Amino acid sequence: MGFGMGLNLLLLLAMVATNILSLYHLTSSLQNKQPQQLQPQIPDHLHNQLQTIRSTITHLTHLRSTPTTSNNPTTSIPSDLLLYSHFSPIASSCRNHPQLLHTYMNYTPYTICPLDTDLAEALILRGCHPLPRRRCFSQTPSKLPSTLPTHPFPTSLPDTSIIWSYTCTHFECLEKKNLGFDMKVESTKFTTFKSDLDLPVQQLFQIAKESRNVIRLGLDVGAGTGTFAAIMKLYNVTVMSTTMNLGAPYNEVIALRGLVPLHVPLQQRFPIFDGVLDLVRCSHAVNRWIPVKAMEFLFYDVDRVLRGGGYFWLDHFFSKGVDLDKVYTPLIGKLGYKKIKWATGIKSDSSGGKNGEVYLTALLQKPAVK
Repeated sequence: MGFGMGLNLLLLLAMVATNILSLYHLTSSLQNKQPQQLQPQIPDHLHNQLQTIRSTITHLTHLRSTPTTSNNPTTSIPSDLLLYSHFSPIASSCRNHPQLLHTYMNYTPYTICPLDTDLAEALILRGCHPLPRRRCFSQTPSKLPSTLPTHPFPTSLPDTSIIWSYTCTHFECLEKKNLGFDMKVESTKFTTFKSDLDLPVQQLFQIAKESRNVIRLGLDVGAGTGTFAAIMKLYNVTVMSTTMNLGAPYNEVIALRGLVPLHVPLQQRFPIFDGVLDLVRCSHAVNRWIPVKAMEFLFYDVDRVLRGGGYFWLDHFFSKGVDLDKVYTPLIGKLGYKKIKWATGIKSDSSGGKNGEVYLTALLQKPAVK
């Protein structure tokens, strides 16, 4: 309907333009007519313009008479998307990416869902979150593993537990990429003190104990494969982990380790109630590449979910040295938290040396009463 109305409007405008040009020509001819010399009936430039308009009218008339097909992606809205929108709101940002949204919702109900994690994450990262629900069955591996790990640091991860739609098709491939999938390497993290930037979990618990505090429930932002949550599980602390897959099975591995993955991006409001967490840790995924205002909203969302006396841990946050002093330190200071630990160090990799970057590890405590 909208497409037909648009064509009607264009036809009307084209015909009006034709009439105006014709009237202009007639009027100018009468005003400038000289009896001694015959003027040409239509000046060349007007003739060309009229020809262009007439061609446009012919083309539009042809489009108007040609029915649009139902498989046109720009005009055809998937039926389940229409149905879902009748009883449940859809995130406003989803409407800014109709082609992606229509592709995501273009499936056959009551059958197996498409394997489209990349498409789903493309929408999520563009602010289309939460995604609309779908009436289809999630895919499962063709061969289930005989057993699942019961320890958060298993000696190996079963390849058959994953649907491999990634560049790597087994865990051995991922382990070589240093992306957090080597459980032997991961088991050594958060347990040792190599520099002032480190905060071993034993020291974290000691800090809480000395202030007569307790850590029972936490959130790890940008958690990768969930190693921090795995370490904390050994101390009977429940930590939820936010992560995106982005080319590797991060969410699946967190779940394989018996932990809770939250499939949400950094810009998404935490799906957690106000004032209930003892600890929020932000990994180095929270860094200077996040726009300052977006980071400010993130920090205040951390404050929202933390209880009074809870801890906010910025772990290896990196930025340019000058920005740490002029931008991020004042930004963190707005929270009014008590500084338990504040350590900085040079980011010594190639990117750090080129951009003058530094690390910050900070443990901050929310006031008991605001």
